[in-house]
Parts: sequence; C-alpha cells; structure tokens
Amino acid sequence: MTIFSAIGIAGTGVTVYRKWLDAISDNVANMNDAAPTSGQVFRARYVQARAVDYGTGEGGVVVAGTALGDPKGRLVFEPENPLADHEGYVKYPDVDLGSQMTQMIMAQRGYQANLTVVDRAKDAYQAAIQIGKG
Repeated sequence: MTIFSAIGIAGTGVTVYRKWLDAISDNVANMNDAAPTSGQVFRARYVQARAVDYGTGEGGVVVAGTALGDPKGRLVFEPENPLADHEGYVKYPDVDLGSQMTQMIMAQRGYQANLTVVDRAKDAYQAAIQIGKG
C-alpha cells in the first residue's frame, strides 16, 4: 500500500462516517415529530457500509445503502395534541435517543480516526519529499 492509496482509502472512510453522522442527525432532529395515527411517521435511517475489494487491502469502503426504521412508529397517549385521534393517540418515530447518541460517538471516532490517517500519510509524504531534496 502506498501513501497515496492510504489517503484514498481513509478518504472513503471519512465519506461513509460523514453520511452516517448525517443520518443520525436526521434521526435525532425528527424524533419528536408527531403524526396522526392514520398518517405516516418519520422513519429512521441507518447507513449500511460495504467494503470494496474485501481482503485485498485496497479500495476502502462505500455506502451500500440505507435501511429504514419501523414504519409503525410508537403510539403515545396525548389527548391534548391537535393531531390526536378520537382515542387521544398520536404516532412518533421509533427513534431511541440513547442508541442514536451511542452511534454518533462511534461515527465521530471513526471519522476522526480516518482524518488522522490522512494527516499522518500527508506528513510521511512530506518527509519523503524532504529526504529527496537532501
């Protein structure tokens, strides 16, 4: 693996982790969006990653797709809510804040680790240029 391929592979990781963070932010931002029981509720997004050329040490990772959360949501008794049905229930997205915060920490750490790889590879490349000048 060359320095340039290390930068490229780490760059793919940065992209995947950024998209994971985007999905988490959407989930958290919409977790309190009420909907009538007859309507559709926000569905959480979950990023699915896939290795490119797994086992070769080349290629990095890509977003293979996204999975959507439970379309049923969760029913909450809120008779004072203007969206409540005749029994007083509204639907909320089935998003667990604790799980989202845990995923956010993992995604942030992965993002930072990949940026560190890029930074270290850049430093190694610059050091190699300096050796060549000498």
